[in-house]
Amino acid sequence: MPGTVLLLAASPVGRGRLVDAASVLPVLAAVEPAVLSGTGTASVVELADPVEPQAVLTRLRAAAASPAPLTVFVTGQLQLDRRQRLPHLALARTTPATVRYTALPWHWLREELRLRPDGTTTLVADLYADEESWRQLRERPLEVGRTVAVYGRIAPPPSRRTVAVPAYMKAVATILRSGHRPPLEQLHEQALARLAGGAEGAGAVRAGAEDGPGIVLAARRPAGADPHAAIAAWVESGRHGDADALAARWEQAAVRAYGAASEDALHWTEVRADLAMFAGDAARSCRAWLTVAATRLAMGQSADAPAVEAAVDRAHHQWGRIREPERARELGPVLAELRGRVPGRRRGALDDVRRQLRQLQAQI
Repeated sequence: MPGTVLLLAASPVGRGRLVDAASVLPVLAAVEPAVLSGTGTASVVELADPVEPQAVLTRLRAAAASPAPLTVFVTGQLQLDRRQRLPHLALARTTPATVRYTALPWHWLREELRLRPDGTTTLVADLYADEESWRQLRERPLEVGRTVAVYGRIAPPPSRRTVAVPAYMKAVATILRSGHRPPLEQLHEQALARLAGGAEGAGAVRAGAEDGPGIVLAARRPAGADPHAAIAAWVESGRHGDADALAARWEQAAVRAYGAASEDALHWTEVRADLAMFAGDAARSCRAWLTVAATRLAMGQSADAPAVEAAVDRAHHQWGRIREPERARELGPVLAELRGRVPGRRRGALDDVRRQLRQLQAQI
């Protein structure tokens, strides 16, 4: 199957820049797409110093929706938003004060990759963290998802008035330019070896990194008896009913074992919401996401918690795709009430729901 490659290089313009992320793109772009992907043929999407997090999300979502093998190369810098202290990938207009609105939340990337079949997704990352992010990441590792093979490193901030070079990613690209793609574990080790032989490796040690090049990312999470792989395979083959039935059984088992408000049960409700979307049933998907959001809020989770925001955002997105006016009118007031409590990051989201509701009422 042809592969898909997403090249994402992002860092702020101006004084806040820690790494010249986009400098690696010409080297990566010189590699044959099939070598980047490890498949016979591949398509490549390149994002160089993007400005809008929603635009990055759109490209990422499109790439993740394909069942084809997906390889994501990410180069850039991590910063924490001031409100929730969550890691974000800084974009061109990001400043410390505007992280929440101008950077890409790392959990958006994790969410888009979470339903992909095991063995089909690889993330290669060369990231620099600012001081606050670096301290937090030493205690709380960056999460990617259970089905994603991740390789790379997170480096501490360079010395003041210095813009770092993405040495790990350039080493990866240089190795791949030979036209040969070694197994990813070997590619990762060879890139680290090149780093260790350079001055940057010593600098990282002086900055306090335990692994020389920083925090080394090398985790392969086999699915084992995990049902997600079977569900994804059924979706790929169009067996949406079978996929939902299996997810429903796991949801019911989680409810019996841990309760309807447990993370295990909510996870499977979220899976079923995604499955409804894949099956083209926007109303069922919207209803499921509304249930997830309402449950999380009732549990005491804050309105700006990532899981709450994501649930309301996805409910809103699916509501806009409902083609039956009666069902849209039925779910619209529930969405509007939740939007009033969870405004999200998209300005004017509540006004958008109210405007569409007025249009639907006028059709009666």
